[in-house]
Amino acid sequence: MLLAFSVAPSGAPSEGSRSDDASVHDAVAAAVRIVRESGLPNRTDSMFTTIEGDWDEVFDVVKRATEAVGRYGSRVSLVIKADIRPGYEGEMTAKLDRLEGALSEGS
Repeated sequence: MLLAFSVAPSGAPSEGSRSDDASVHDAVAAAVRIVRESGLPNRTDSMFTTIEGDWDEVFDVVKRATEAVGRYGSRVSLVIKADIRPGYEGEMTAKLDRLEGALSEGS
């Protein structure tokens, strides 16, 4: 499965958070750190982090990342989009390879 997620705190910053401004980079960094330490294939862009693995391991990482972000506010917003395709691995790059192939064929 490929799972793209975005997680961010909202509400009043919790005690001990490092920032009083509207930026959420410290909270997002806490989530991304958990993703990267998981060992699952992953990619982070400006809007989402995508991870690849089986159902249980992917959702375990999302849960831990969400809990880490929760320390930065009184609420957490979580957006998830999943591509569940049993029997396939390496789709994080394979899907892009197929797209690039289609684009070059159409030139």
